[in-house]
Amino acid sequence: MVYFSSVSENTHKFVVKTGVRNVRLPLRTSDVAPEVNEPFVLCVPSYGRPGGSGSIPPQAVKFLNNPVNREHLAGVIGAGNTNFGELYCIAAEKVAAKCHVPVLYKFELMGTAEDVSKVRDGLEEFWKQNSLHRI
Repeated sequence: MVYFSSVSENTHKFVVKTGVRNVRLPLRTSDVAPEVNEPFVLCVPSYGRPGGSGSIPPQAVKFLNNPVNREHLAGVIGAGNTNFGELYCIAAEKVAAKCHVPVLYKFELMGTAEDVSKVRDGLEEFWKQNSLHRI
């Protein structure tokens, strides 16, 4: 799983709890983004802005602007806050639509123990069904 987490560390805490192999995107957009040469799932938080513009973290945009990374994107998991209403996990929806991959799951803030279990089990099944290597 590749993920971005802001200084709040909410997404980071969730990803760590899943126990899956992961790569964290740099906090600063000026830092070099990694290049991933195998199938991966992106976990991305949403930011609540009017109309949803600017909802995708610029670090995730920079990462996905690399054609190699886009080619290996297999799915998206959204992190969000239900206080955003219709914009809850909008970043995952936008990335999925733009990159033609499925939204696999959505969770709020740091997620619950049930969310962690569902994502861990769901990713295992996703990789099996798609004959992809697990990262």
